[in-house]
Amino acid sequence: MTKAELVSNISRRTGIERGIVLVALEAFMDEVKNNLEAGEDVHLRGFGSFLVKHRAQKTGRILAKNTTIIIPAHDVPSFKPADVFVEKVKNRSQNKPQPPQS
Repeated sequence: MTKAELVSNISRRTGIERGIVLVALEAFMDEVKNNLEAGEDVHLRGFGSFLVKHRAQKTGRILAKNTTIIIPAHDVPSFKPADVFVEKVKNRSQNKPQPPQS
């Protein structure tokens, strides 16, 4: 699903015009990015958490040149879905009605 499709779906479900939904969605994404850049996690109960994970320094290899390099420690953004969300995705095939067998 693209951002445009998401905006259209939210607009259709809520009756709010697409332009307003787009502004709200952009503001939400900006807030998540700004908080993660500041090192703060964002928790949405029942949905999941946007987290900043620290990656330790490690040794890597450039295979084409057969050399070793040091990859410095760094932070990366990540998403951890809520347990309820994970269960719904895991059980999605059980929740769908099965097509009739011929």
